[in-house]
Amino acid sequence: MSTPDADLPAPTFLPLGFPWPTQDPFLFCVHHDDRYPAGNGRFGPAASLAGRQIGSDFSYRDGWSLYHGEQVPGFPAHPHRGFETVTLVRTGRIDHADSAGAAARYGDGDVQWLTAGRGIQHSEMFPLLRTDAPNPLDLFQIWLNLPARSKFAAPHFTMFWADTMPRRVETDAQGRRAELLCVAGALPDLATPPSPPPDSWASQAEADVAIWTLKLDAGARLTLPAARGGAATKRRLYFFLGDGLRVADQPVPGHCAIDVPADRPAEIVNTGTTPAELLMLQGRPIGEPVAQYGPFVMNTQAEIRQAFADYQRTGFGGWSWDDAAPVHGPDAARFARHPDGRVERPE
Repeated sequence: MSTPDADLPAPTFLPLGFPWPTQDPFLFCVHHDDRYPAGNGRFGPAASLAGRQIGSDFSYRDGWSLYHGEQVPGFPAHPHRGFETVTLVRTGRIDHADSAGAAARYGDGDVQWLTAGRGIQHSEMFPLLRTDAPNPLDLFQIWLNLPARSKFAAPHFTMFWADTMPRRVETDAQGRRAELLCVAGALPDLATPPSPPPDSWASQAEADVAIWTLKLDAGARLTLPAARGGAATKRRLYFFLGDGLRVADQPVPGHCAIDVPADRPAEIVNTGTTPAELLMLQGRPIGEPVAQYGPFVMNTQAEIRQAFADYQRTGFGGWSWDDAAPVHGPDAARFARHPDGRVERPE
């Protein structure tokens, strides 16, 4: 890869919290890394739930949380309007169901991209399928804003299966690997990733949206190319795994968010003794007012009030599932069933 300019401005660093700090056009980013035990045969943990705040358990007690689930971990039916969720599951399985009639079981590198638009309800449950071994779950959920012109777009459900997203793998003379996974955003000399939903900010070429994950062996290095949008594009890296890193010739002070100028290449070097992993979120800001209340993201407070009124009146399509937290059975096979009845499965 090319050598970055020597006069690249120094990156800035922000502490990681829960959720991770984001910048326009991104609204939210969280890393769930739950070490669930073996399942109890009913898709919940074979462990005592005593002491947990059932229905709102974010305790990470014993290395895992139930979140809003009561028996099965996850997030039962809840509404969204005005933005998109991008969910990248690195390990484990998620069961999706929504008010438009879509359903999916996905994981092990798959990505679900859901445009909420004018409104949708969905559930995201984490079934513990194995009863003879632990059920680790590792995922990112990212919220990408929609511009005002797309706030009332029709909901859209898209799956990116793991084998459809391009990867760049480079190995140096010492056998050290650097790998980049491209969920969204063009990368020179690499196949084009699947297309974002049609009303997404990411579907606009001038938005310069990119979502990449990076993994570097100890001592490995790679250089991020300059963004197509130049200085108008904002680029943020999240260093969440590893024990040493240097970005644009600057040592990184532990796990943190790192802002680097997007108009020039930036070299990343794993200076630690263990593999380093990062997430990158990049895009040109939408630059519009943001009014947010819980699961609704609009441009004005009046639109937020209207969102509540519309949800109370219509239920954003209603909920036709037997319960608020549906699980799709014991078979671990991945699939997606679209609102029109079409079923797809990864190869």
